Amino acid sequence: MIRDPVRRHVKLPECRSRFLMRACPWRRPTLLTAVLTAVLTMASMALRPAIAEPGAKSTAMRPPPRAPLLALVRPVVAPLPAAVTNNAVARLCRKGRPVLVSFMGLGAAKRWRDITRAAHAYEFGQGKWRRLPDVPVPQGRIAATAVGIGGTALLFGGYSVATDGHEVSEPEVFRFDIETNRWTMRAPMPLPVDDSVSGVLDERYVYLVSGWHDDGNVPDVQIYDSHEDRWTKATPFPGRPVFGHAGGLVGRTLVVIDGVAVVGRDEQGRRRFRLVRQAWRGDIDPDDPRRIRWRRIADHPGPPVYRAGATALPENGWVLFAGGGLRAYNYDGIGYDGVPAEASARVFAYDVKSDRWYDLGRMAQPSMDHRALIAGKRGFHLVGGMDADRKVRRQVTGFILPDASPSPCRTGG
Repeated sequence: MIRDPVRRHVKLPECRSRFLMRACPWRRPTLLTAVLTAVLTMASMALRPAIAEPGAKSTAMRPPPRAPLLALVRPVVAPLPAAVTNNAVARLCRKGRPVLVSFMGLGAAKRWRDITRAAHAYEFGQGKWRRLPDVPVPQGRIAATAVGIGGTALLFGGYSVATDGHEVSEPEVFRFDIETNRWTMRAPMPLPVDDSVSGVLDERYVYLVSGWHDDGNVPDVQIYDSHEDRWTKATPFPGRPVFGHAGGLVGRTLVVIDGVAVVGRDEQGRRRFRLVRQAWRGDIDPDDPRRIRWRRIADHPGPPVYRAGATALPENGWVLFAGGGLRAYNYDGIGYDGVPAEASARVFAYDVKSDRWYDLGRMAQPSMDHRALIAGKRGFHLVGGMDADRKVRRQVTGFILPDASPSPCRTGG
């Protein structure tokens, strides 16, 4: 379906297409500066009890790990070859070492023609990014979803933008093998979605929760069986259907927060979008991966976030969140209300065992417009995105949590 005619044409000043409406060098410090930065970071961290919505279970904050968030004093991952935002990212494993991959996304000028098909990989120990074969699609996409399973990446959907601003949520699914450098097509999504939340169960089942389909948000939860190359549906998401939400899957528990909802129309009949606050937990049935017991949980610390990065930490039993925008914004980082969007530097986590949130502190610099948070060799990374001035970045923002280490890559995996 084609969205409202008044929102279709990128070239018109009054355009409100979904692409327009949605979107679409470190200096080495002295040792003293590094120490002071760490001390100030620890001193500034404040623990706040999470506040529940009516009907949600209230949870109190417990003490954090023995050390709070520490900003890396120098970059661990080299900058990307080109600035990109809203790119699909994932972590793979090759010969026992983690590999970061980045697929497609929006370039620095933030126009429809700047949407790219490019793919890159960064292998720890090599110190640089290398170009991979382009994603085998006719034109680039944004808001795609990627997950890593061993040495392969699965890339789901995203949306394309035509020259007249017409957009399509694309159904294709691709598998990329880091050893052979080859793309193969897999079974397409039954309901194409973009800006969705993903999680992997048992290194086999990929869950896609809610997201945008062509002309609106959907509550569907779709499961892709990577062994059988087939799709099935799971218990729908009971929260507000949204795009640009964040979340992850740890153990057998999905955690989903926030996102942008459609909240009616203005006087001119144009759709209105708003960043909503919500937090949901979905426990997957041990006997049937299609059955999910959803329940509302307490809201996370701080304001709601749009397109934050998130990742699962199995060893800790956490879903970890970082960055994101503090309002729903246009492709250029300007909010729908005309106010420039601010980027968040906050880092927080949900502990599935205790049903509690941790407020872990702040990164050295804010960052927004992400599809995921990536666990590296010893820290966590936001790849590209937009900075506090809404500029598309080449940099990789990293931080460490002393008691929350990334899962190691298995040898040979």
